[in-house]
Amino acid sequence: MQKSVLIGMSGGVDSSVAAALLKEQGYRVIGATMRLWTYSDSDNVNHEGCCAESAVEDARRVCDKLGIDFYVLNFKDMFREKVVDYFVGEYTHGRTPNPCIACNRYLKFDAMLKKALAMDIDYIATGHYAKIERDKNGKYILRMSDAAKKDQSYVLYNFTQEQLAHTLMPLGSYNKEEVRALAEKYGLAVANKKDSQEICFVEDDDYAKFIIDYADYKPKPGDILDTDGNKLGEHRGLIYYTIGQRKGIGAYGRPMFVKEIDAERNTITLGEKGTEFSDELTACDVNFISGEMLQKTLRIQAKVRYQAPPAAALLHPLSDGRVCVVFDNPQRAVTAGQAVVFYDGDIVLGGGTVE
Repeated sequence: MQKSVLIGMSGGVDSSVAAALLKEQGYRVIGATMRLWTYSDSDNVNHEGCCAESAVEDARRVCDKLGIDFYVLNFKDMFREKVVDYFVGEYTHGRTPNPCIACNRYLKFDAMLKKALAMDIDYIATGHYAKIERDKNGKYILRMSDAAKKDQSYVLYNFTQEQLAHTLMPLGSYNKEEVRALAEKYGLAVANKKDSQEICFVEDDDYAKFIIDYADYKPKPGDILDTDGNKLGEHRGLIYYTIGQRKGIGAYGRPMFVKEIDAERNTITLGEKGTEFSDELTACDVNFISGEMLQKTLRIQAKVRYQAPPAAALLHPLSDGRVCVVFDNPQRAVTAGQAVVFYDGDIVLGGGTVE
């Protein structure tokens, strides 16, 4: 019996080619674009991110070309609550969020999957560069993409076994050049469309302006300190700074970095070169893809940023469900609010939020 799949389509080349590949593989493919909250839902207009109206129309045209059904799923309220409000809240409390991970966790692989299953559709799919397989024991595993430069496994660590059982990722064995070539082959108008910006609801990557406009937030100046607690100057407001930042912090006659952000005291602590490295971290809100809790110390590789190379480390369970990661070599700019993702070679074990 023919299996069906609901594919999330952003209007970009990756999800469009993924849809074409799935149809070629014999699935009954249904395209769906998630209607998310954007600037156009506020007083601002002309937003052209991946969830703008133009993206919906690009996805619709691709589906017409492929001869597949197309739906728009209204997830505006959920996106605003789970992604936008979370993003603003984290920044105003001195932490650096990752909204793409939140979107994947709550919308793409939870809400969209529930919608598909309610429609009696067997699978969901996306254009992510990662691979889903089963191990010798029948467990589902998530692997890094064959194309290391495009690998997106870092933002996918929240998968459960149930979600993986109903998810397809057809681009895991392709690189970007091959995907664009396939788009040309299939005659898709998005073949040369540029990649969307990283955070779809923030104009020009200006996080501070977005937070001020969206939340009517008034940044509160405070003290800039050195590691001994001496006052060096005054900052403009916590939302303008992140751990490891070097530019825009003032001149002190020597290289300085943001080492700590203390929302309670409204202070920023700067350290000299070298102090931006950390030997270890603790992480909360931890997920293991196997569905099993960590019982003993494990030798792993860990990534503390999307673009960071995996670093050798020991993963220790803590009594309250959190974990401690101790690195073989200190890592730069370990940042509260960001994700730390655990790997065994190219297999994603899971991850958590850096405390």
